[in-house]
Amino acid sequence: MYIFVCFYSDTEFMTLGVGAMRLASMALRVRRTAELAEKEPEPEPEPEPKHEHEHHTSHLAPPSHHNYDHMKSKFMNELEHLPLPMWAVGAIVVVVLALVACFIFCFFKKCFGKKKKSKKARERKGAARRRKGGEEGEVEGGPKQEEGEKREGEEQKEEQEHLGKLEFSLDYNFTEAQLIVGILQAQDLAAMDIGGTSDPYVKVFLLPDKKKKFETKVQRKNLCPVFNETFIFKIPYAELGGKILVLLVYDFDRFGKHDVIGQIKIPMNCVDLGQPLHQWRDLESAEKEEQEKLGDVCISLRYVPTAGKLTVNIMEAKNLKKMDVGGLSDPFVKIVLQHNGKRLKKKKTTVKKNTLNPYFNESFSFEIPFEQIQKVQLLITVYDYDKLGSNDPIGKIFIGYGATGVGLRHWSDMLANPRRPVAQWHTLLPEEEVEAALKAPHR
Repeated sequence: MYIFVCFYSDTEFMTLGVGAMRLASMALRVRRTAELAEKEPEPEPEPEPKHEHEHHTSHLAPPSHHNYDHMKSKFMNELEHLPLPMWAVGAIVVVVLALVACFIFCFFKKCFGKKKKSKKARERKGAARRRKGGEEGEVEGGPKQEEGEKREGEEQKEEQEHLGKLEFSLDYNFTEAQLIVGILQAQDLAAMDIGGTSDPYVKVFLLPDKKKKFETKVQRKNLCPVFNETFIFKIPYAELGGKILVLLVYDFDRFGKHDVIGQIKIPMNCVDLGQPLHQWRDLESAEKEEQEKLGDVCISLRYVPTAGKLTVNIMEAKNLKKMDVGGLSDPFVKIVLQHNGKRLKKKKTTVKKNTLNPYFNESFSFEIPFEQIQKVQLLITVYDYDKLGSNDPIGKIFIGYGATGVGLRHWSDMLANPRRPVAQWHTLLPEEEVEAALKAPHR
C-alpha cells in the first residue's frame, strides 16, 4: 500500500476549496429541481373562513403594483389581437370623444345659454299671467291678480325706459296764430338696426286731422342725435284746444318700412301756451300705424338717347284719398325734374274736379343729355286743389337715381328699352316719407 502525500501551497489550497463548494451547490440545486418535478400537485385546501378583522384589513389594502402591470399587459395584448387596424381604433376613439363634447356643449347651452325673451314673447307671457291672475283672483279674492298686474306694470316700465327720451320746445305766436314746435335732440334711443345703432328722425303732426306733417332730417347711425329744427303750424288759438300734438321718432330704413322707436303725445288743452315750454320727456311705446291708402297713379316713360329727350305721360289715377268734406277730391299732378338735389324744371296737369279716379293722359317733355340721365330724379306729387287755401298733397313718388322698388324698376326698364314708352302703376306714399328717402345718402 502506497501512501502519497501531496503538499500544496496556501493559494492552491484555497482554490481547491472554492471549487469544491461550487460543485456542492450545483448538486444541491439539481436534486431540488428533480424533487419538485416528481412531486405531484396537491389539491388546494379549502379557504378557511377569515375573521371579520382580517377581511376588513384585506379590503382596505390597496391593489399591488404587480396587479396593475398585469392588467395593463393583458389590455395591450387584447388590443393587439383586435381584427381592426390601429388607425381605425383611433378614429373610433376620436368620434366618441366628439360626441361626448357635443353632448356637453348642448347641455351647457340648454342650462346656461338662455337668451332674453323677445318683446312678443314677453307680451304673450304678460297676457297669460293676466288671464291666470284673473281666474285665481276670482277664487282667492284677487291678491294674485294685483300682484300680476304690478309685475306687468314693472315690465312695461322697464321696456319704456329703453326707448330713450326727446327734448322739445313749444311756443305760440298769438299775433300770427302760429304754433311753433322745436325738435332739439334725443338721448339713449333704442337700437333698431343689426349693428346696434339707429338712423332716427322725428315726425311731427297734429291729431285728429293729420293734414300737415313735418319731419326732421335723418341722423345716420346715432342713438343720441341732435336735430335743432323748428316747425310751424298755422292754426287759430280757438281750435288748438281740441288738438293733440304727436312727436313720433322713427328709425329710417332705405329698403323697407320705417320702424317706430317711440312717441310723445301732448294734448294741447293741457299746455299753458302763455309762456314758452321747454322740456325732456321719455318716449312711450307706439302702436304701428296702419299704412293709409292714398291711391295709385299710372305713368308712362319714354327716353330717346340720341335726342336726349325724356317724355313723361301722366295717364290716370285711381282710389285717391278723400280730401274734401263731400268725400271727393279735386286732383292734379305736379312733376318736378331735379339733378343733384337742384330743381331743373317743373310741370303740372290740369285739375280734375270732384273725382277720386281721374283720367289725365297728359304728356310733358324734358331735355336731358345722355350723360345726366343716370343721375336725375323725377318727383311726381298728386295734390288736391283748394280755391281758398293751399293745395293739400295726397301722395308722392319719385323715380330715377336713388329710387327703390317699383320706382327703380320702372326707370331701369325705360333705359333698357330706348324710344319705347314703358307704363307702370305706382302706389302713392306720404310726402314726408318720400322726402326722407330723398334726403338719405344714396349708394
